[in-house]
Amino acid sequence: MKVPEKQRCLKIAFYGKGGIGKSTVAANISAALALQGVKTLHIGCDPKADSTRCLLGRKIPTVLQQLQAKQLGITRRDIVFSGFGGVECIEAGGPEAGIGCAGRGIITMMEELQYLEIWGEAWETVIYDVLGDVVCGGFSVPMREGYADTIYIVTSSEFMSVYAANNIMKAISRSQETRPVILGGLIHNCRNPESSRTAVEQFAMLTGTRVVADVPFSREIAFSELEGKTVLEKFPDSKAACYFKDLAVVITEHQGYRPVKALEDDELEKFSHYMLKLELGKG
Repeated sequence: MKVPEKQRCLKIAFYGKGGIGKSTVAANISAALALQGVKTLHIGCDPKADSTRCLLGRKIPTVLQQLQAKQLGITRRDIVFSGFGGVECIEAGGPEAGIGCAGRGIITMMEELQYLEIWGEAWETVIYDVLGDVVCGGFSVPMREGYADTIYIVTSSEFMSVYAANNIMKAISRSQETRPVILGGLIHNCRNPESSRTAVEQFAMLTGTRVVADVPFSREIAFSELEGKTVLEKFPDSKAACYFKDLAVVITEHQGYRPVKALEDDELEKFSHYMLKLELGKG
């Protein structure tokens, strides 16, 4: 699966509520692309700095940590680490809890990558894993400043996850005022068997987007995470691994531009009542 010539560098960002599984999705997609020979750069944009853990089996020094530790400046090898399948990995990092601005870490990282000319390398795909439940301009940098062209939102049917997804759509809508950011769609991550595809589909319909696919509940994915591996490495012949390979093909397809229409507060409140009816109907 080589990236088409006209799309020599696909720049894709995964956003979602903290803990919703976006790092799992992003890491496995990066692995699937790399195994198909696509030169892939995976960038973690979360203060926890654990997006690349499943690609490397460990946490790596972040850009912010290295900048603080090396007063004379850093080099490429200080921040870029090769992971499973040949995925090149970077973690932005962030300040300690209660100190400083986490979004500023992303901005600092982008500036440093520019200085080190990492953007000028022959990447075919750049994957960003971005925290999406913090209202901070720094976290919108990948979409706002042109580092990412297509956004995928990872969500479940839990209301707070949908709420975060709606906020992310608002950020995309604002970015669309200045550049053609594309919302590729929603990825329904079934973190538990109770997550409702119907609710996520209804939310997608109301906001004018689509549900790209479902990530099924899988013990293989959970076991792989505990071991610090992608499911493609730990269980390469599993159904879960095949799923991520298929999803990697879907997200590399060209998606047409369309305006994003996030729900207003009163509309989101009505949607919460709809979700309650779905839950009550299960009984």
